[in-house]
Amino acid sequence: MPAKRKYSKLKKIIIVLTVLLIAFFSYVEIVNRNSVNMTYRQKILKAIYPAFVWWAKLTGQNTKALANEKAAPAVSFYTLKDSLIDGLPFDFAQLKGKKVMLVNTASDCGYTNQYADLEKLYQQYKDKLVVIGFPANDFKEQEKGTNDEIATFCKKNYGVTFLLMKKSSVIKGPTQNEIFQWLSDATKNGWNEQTPSWNFSKYIVDENGRLINYFGPAVEPF
Repeated sequence: MPAKRKYSKLKKIIIVLTVLLIAFFSYVEIVNRNSVNMTYRQKILKAIYPAFVWWAKLTGQNTKALANEKAAPAVSFYTLKDSLIDGLPFDFAQLKGKKVMLVNTASDCGYTNQYADLEKLYQQYKDKLVVIGFPANDFKEQEKGTNDEIATFCKKNYGVTFLLMKKSSVIKGPTQNEIFQWLSDATKNGWNEQTPSWNFSKYIVDENGRLINYFGPAVEPF
């Protein structure tokens, strides 16, 4: 009898787990019904994004926020230049008079679904806010794609129309992107030394070219 009870209990557990797995994978497919050329890992990450962010906030991970609205940069933000994801040059001087949100991005990260909110934010405030994404493979190699692959992924799955720069490195080192050198060097921006802690770290530059905020990856765009 004890053996039969154990077998019956085990059978019930297996049935419950099977039902839960079927429900979860069905949910993943529903969430990703409009996704294009996503890996299954990317689909799962998109599906669990709300829980991922909730857990990060609960544990205090990647929620750091910094602010300084008075420091004047030693190097003008408007002297910076970079290349768009299609290779065309981009002069930051054309951003004068607008707020700018600069975000290091990745296609294979738990925060990747923030692309959707970044696009909504841009569409809602694009008369006075410029959003710029900087694809980078610095964290756990979560952006392995080429510039063309990244651009296609962002457009087809998240409808991204805000600016994307060419893939680069955003962490300190000899190959660090010039823009992120400025963002994370107090001798240039006037006060901040914080480099991105993970994908989807966010920096805000005001209408006068002053860096005023840093927000960690778990701080959602809105």
